[in-house]
Amino acid sequence: MELKDKVAVITGAGKGIGRETALLFAQKGAKVVVVDFDPQAGKDVVEEITTSGGEAIFCSVNVTDQAQVQEMVGRTLESFGRIDVLINNAGITQDGMLTKLSIEQWNAVIGVNLTGVFNCTQAVVPIMIQQGSGSIANASSVVGVYGNVGQTNYSASKAGVIGLTKSWAKELGKKGIRTNAVAPGFIVTDMTAKVPEKVLQLMKDKTPLGRLGTARDVALAYLFLASDTSSFINGAVIPVDGGLVT
Repeated sequence: MELKDKVAVITGAGKGIGRETALLFAQKGAKVVVVDFDPQAGKDVVEEITTSGGEAIFCSVNVTDQAQVQEMVGRTLESFGRIDVLINNAGITQDGMLTKLSIEQWNAVIGVNLTGVFNCTQAVVPIMIQQGSGSIANASSVVGVYGNVGQTNYSASKAGVIGLTKSWAKELGKKGIRTNAVAPGFIVTDMTAKVPEKVLQLMKDKTPLGRLGTARDVALAYLFLASDTSSFINGAVIPVDGGLVT
């Protein structure tokens, strides 16, 4: 699975799954656009890529801001001339039980996790249509399929991503653009580092493979969807969850 000379835009690429994806894509020959809200984290990833001989640029972007997203697309075209892959990976959580969830928490999560996916895809797709090709991979979650206690906003956003993915697969497929999603289960990230060990053990117990997933597990799924290996896969939601039992 190679990405030689493909230009890949990856949101939320400063840390966690996004960072691992950016590094992996660069190793496979892609020119990477590292998009993140955290300038230092994003610049660190670019430095790591370029030090290893890869090509990358950083764009500081709030994906809920359409103007910033359009500016990022413009910079990408100036630097690399095309966009072959979009990984809509950026996401946040602000958990709370329904009766205590504030409208601010709802809006923040829906804004980044769902509207951000819309903003980035709408900005990138005209370039892909002109090229006659492209691959889009969106970050959903098992929570978007099964729901989860205390995650009304997150579950809704990730279920919404599945709806976008299915619709875009039908809408854009005839234009040579594939749209798919990944649905990670329990993955080791900065967020899980704050979870009590007892809860982590429960997560492991629910997962038939008996372990938590890693950022690389998800990055490899993104790589598959971005590469020509998956050229006949469109509208799929690929679970990366170890066979999670809900």
